[in-house]
Amino acid sequence: MTDSLDLLAIFAHPDDAELLVGGSLIRSVDRGERVGILDLTRGERGTRGSAEIRDEEAREASEIMGIAVRHNAGFPDAGLESTNENRVVLAGLIRELRPRVIVTHWREGRHPDHHVAAQLVRDASYLAGLKNLDAPGEAFRPMKVVHATAYREDAPDPSFIVDISEQIDRKIEAIACYTSQFRGARGSGELYPGGERPLTVQVRMHAAYWGSRIRTAYAEPFWTREALEVDTLGELGVSTF
Repeated sequence: MTDSLDLLAIFAHPDDAELLVGGSLIRSVDRGERVGILDLTRGERGTRGSAEIRDEEAREASEIMGIAVRHNAGFPDAGLESTNENRVVLAGLIRELRPRVIVTHWREGRHPDHHVAAQLVRDASYLAGLKNLDAPGEAFRPMKVVHATAYREDAPDPSFIVDISEQIDRKIEAIACYTSQFRGARGSGELYPGGERPLTVQVRMHAAYWGSRIRTAYAEPFWTREALEVDTLGELGVSTF
């Protein structure tokens, strides 16, 4: 059994974590948290690159981000399903990595793998805590599942926003590792092309918008089903005026 993780990003394809939550993952690393990434597929059916190329790109990006552990579940790309078999496999991986918090996709998505991943992750996170589930490892359930809402046009206002002003350059550097996917690209997934602007410029612009919402330079948005606890009113941040 590996050491427990403070935070585990579970996303459908290599590069999803970097695009959607890369800055927040790096911020957690910077704060001394143990962070992991679990890619559900190898992206082998993508238009560009190959599974082997994307494996190497993911390794390089993980080094830049300071990720403690990165695994791949090996589910089929462009064919991800929330079947009982897949839920049990993922539950076993969650038991192995034992993350306190999991972050994953928003509940909708243009790519079918994305919205399937959101449901699969939530279901497997619950099942991992059942002692009698026939899956490897000891029963374990993460404390919270969080959904990333970056680039989404259909998501509600975020439950919270993470300041990534100190991490934005490393986020962009990690994204740039995926040359097979993003060299010359102006859009990807729900990050739609914005004229002739390169993808990395658009990533920075989106992060700047969310940063403005909390009065910082750059940030990433997240949503949870549960209300969030604040310690005291006297410690609230983000200026009203």
